[in-house]
Parts: sequence; structure tokens; C-alpha cells
Amino acid sequence: MRIVGGEARGRTLLTVPGNSTRPTADRVRQSLFDLLGQRFDGLRVLDLYAGSGALALEALSRGALHATLVEEDARACSVIERNIAALRYQERCTLLHEEVGHAIGKQLGTPGLPHRGPFDLLFSDPPYALRAAQVTLDALALHGLLAPFGRAVIERDKREPRPTLPPGFSLYDDRAYGDTAVLVVTRSD
Repeated sequence: MRIVGGEARGRTLLTVPGNSTRPTADRVRQSLFDLLGQRFDGLRVLDLYAGSGALALEALSRGALHATLVEEDARACSVIERNIAALRYQERCTLLHEEVGHAIGKQLGTPGLPHRGPFDLLFSDPPYALRAAQVTLDALALHGLLAPFGRAVIERDKREPRPTLPPGFSLYDDRAYGDTAVLVVTRSD
């Protein structure tokens, strides 16, 4: 797996051995970033279910200011740390080793996600078995994690129903790549 654009283009990323994560394929990531735009100058990024960190690191390569990555799996966190170090993005990343629901649900004033947000760009690529698209969108709305006019990219199994958008969110795009469905929404207020 490689960074497909920006200052780190072509740099190889480590992946998590085994089946505990499902990395977003290079071609899907390329199509996704073609859709979102080539530059992310100054954006604050949140990557839920970060896996190898590829989505957040791609955004940093394209100019994002800072990325917060949330991953529960210890082996994946080790890979993320190594990928961050290889790209020399330590000053631009925060890695939270905890379960996504716990990180989102922390109260304001603690070092959880609500305290760190809002974010301009959010990625959520959970294990398909979680069927977490609706829960993730609802949590974004409830906790105000997405900045006004920010975008959220929610990946899911294409057999999972498309989630209902919470009030204040609008559809930006919805497409499928093989077994992967990608929903891009914008906070409209």
C-alpha cells in the first residue's frame, strides 16, 4: 500500500498482518481523493477505525494541518505509529488507542474526541461486520464532531443499507467500489 498523492506520494505504508483490518485499496483511495479534491491545506482530520492510518496520512500528505486517528487494535496502533514515524508526521498526528464509541462518547473537557474537534474532514472505515454507518453518523451529529461545511466519508459494505442523514447533514456523494460503498456527507449548517 502506498500514499497516492501529495508530498509523500509513492511512499510505502505498512499494513496490519492478519485479518483484523481491511485496508482501503489504493485505487479506492485514489478515487476517493479525486472526489474530495487534491489539496487539504489547513484541515483538521479525524480517522475512525484507522487501521494502518492510510486515509489520515494521505490527507496529511495533501496538506492537512493535523490528524487524529482512533484505533482499538494494539497491533494496528503499532503499525500506525511506524507509518507516522516513517513519514515524519509525529508533530501533525494524535493517535488514540481506544474503542471508537468510547472515544466519541467522552464528555467535553476530557481528552476525548469532542474536546479535540470539530473536524473538517472525517473518515470512518469500520469492520463491515459492525454495520456502524448509521451509528457513526448519529454520533457525529450528537457530539458536534464535524465542523460546519465539513465532510465525512463513511465506508460500509455495499449490502449494508445506506444510513439516514441526521438533520443538518446533506449528501455530497454515494458510490460503490466492488464490495465497498462510500457515502460522503457534508454538515450543512
